[in-house]
Amino acid sequence: MRGNSGGAVWCRHPLDLPGGWSRITDSSLGFTIAMFEQVFKNIDDILHKDAGCTSELDYTEQSSWLLFLKYLDALEADKASEAALEGKPYRAIIDPAYRWETWAAPKGPDGKLDHNAALTGDDLRDFVNGKLFPYLAGFKQRASGPNTIEYKIGEVFGEIKNKIQSGYNLRDVIDLVDELRFRSQTEKHELSHLYEAKIKNMGNAGRNGGEYYTPRPLIRAMIRVLDPKIGERIYDGACGAAGFLCEAFEYLSQQATTTDDLATLQTRTFYGREKKSLAYVIGVMNMILHGIEAPNIVHTNTLGENLNDIQDRDRYEVILANPPFGGKERKEVQQNFPIKTGETAFLFLQHFIKALQAGGRAAIVIKNTFLSTTANASTSLRRLLLESCNLH
Repeated sequence: MRGNSGGAVWCRHPLDLPGGWSRITDSSLGFTIAMFEQVFKNIDDILHKDAGCTSELDYTEQSSWLLFLKYLDALEADKASEAALEGKPYRAIIDPAYRWETWAAPKGPDGKLDHNAALTGDDLRDFVNGKLFPYLAGFKQRASGPNTIEYKIGEVFGEIKNKIQSGYNLRDVIDLVDELRFRSQTEKHELSHLYEAKIKNMGNAGRNGGEYYTPRPLIRAMIRVLDPKIGERIYDGACGAAGFLCEAFEYLSQQATTTDDLATLQTRTFYGREKKSLAYVIGVMNMILHGIEAPNIVHTNTLGENLNDIQDRDRYEVILANPPFGGKERKEVQQNFPIKTGETAFLFLQHFIKALQAGGRAAIVIKNTFLSTTANASTSLRRLLLESCNLH
């Protein structure tokens, strides 16, 4: 499979590909998606007018942290309701002063925004920058472990900053985000599709296109070829916006028949790493909108790990990835690999071969010059693939 921007490598230990291909199409999402779509458009229109937001990347980044907090509010409400039904106490994640209903959208008895209690202008901006973000960033130190929602809150707000300079614009955006609903699976499904569209637009907007967005029909085709099963661990060491992990979750969700299956998908199936802060935040948010409460995405440079340090317990049954092309890594990073090269895509390919479990399978997008170039690193890597993997 080849295209203008790259091709795909399929490798598996041993050969066992499902027979045939079937047509993959997107299902219709019904009328309510038009309302969600209009809210997203109105948010972008406001951010376009703000001096602190200059590109589609900024629009998506700033929408993300607000969506994240709105999602947390809905998650807390759901968990409180579940606890009440079971007659158990519920201890909220967020302290009262920092809950969405307190600072972002305080409501009056009629259920509408209480304008007397709602912050706006400089007061709102100063609260967000000086109190809210430092409080949320502190969750990373207070969390019990890296695979908790508390840790993800801390990581997200330790990496991202509020760029909306006008507190009045921020108030307008908050009011629009407050209209969105995360309570039903249908609503989450529709919002996840819209968020994917924002990521695609961000990629199309310019300098970092391929870094954030891999065409979803290509991802779905790769997943169908590998045909992952519940119980297998799926890994993307250059996960970007987490498109491969989200689509794999959609694929495996159709196989889930028990609560144990669902628990396995939530906590023990999807693993990712991402180096860049914005992509990390967007990847976490994308997985959350797709239904993974505490995504196992780590903010780190995958290539900083020495291949000799990867043990059997660190290997995965399924690997799906579209590593960045054309990047350059420093000499000290290259020392982590037997085949020395500055090309990030070639370093990632070595990492994925090493991280693949015996009997596992991988689908990796590669540079379209990989099969033809005569450079030493490329020749050595092709030999490695042919000798150590069943290559397709």
